[in-house]
Amino acid sequence: MFCKHCGSEMSEEALACPKCGHPTVERGTKSKAIFVLLALFLGGLGIHRFYLGGGSNVIFGLLMIAFVWTGIPSLIALIEAIVIGFRKDDPRFA
Repeated sequence: MFCKHCGSEMSEEALACPKCGHPTVERGTKSKAIFVLLALFLGGLGIHRFYLGGGSNVIFGLLMIAFVWTGIPSLIALIEAIVIGFRKDDPRFA
């Protein structure tokens, strides 16, 4: 495998180019701050999951809407906001 940035040869399992340090996986375009704010204020409705998009996130968001009356989705969203907020490097976010 070759680096898309500098063209040097690298391992298939490498997360970044050993020569130039360019990551092999492109980072997401979503904002971590917006995700955390959505999780804190609208998390009981699963809005933060719809913001991320993708099949499993949309399904989880729909489940959160279906069970909003239990209060459990709000607790899950609060935990997600804390965990994602303090995580240093997450490839889903820019």
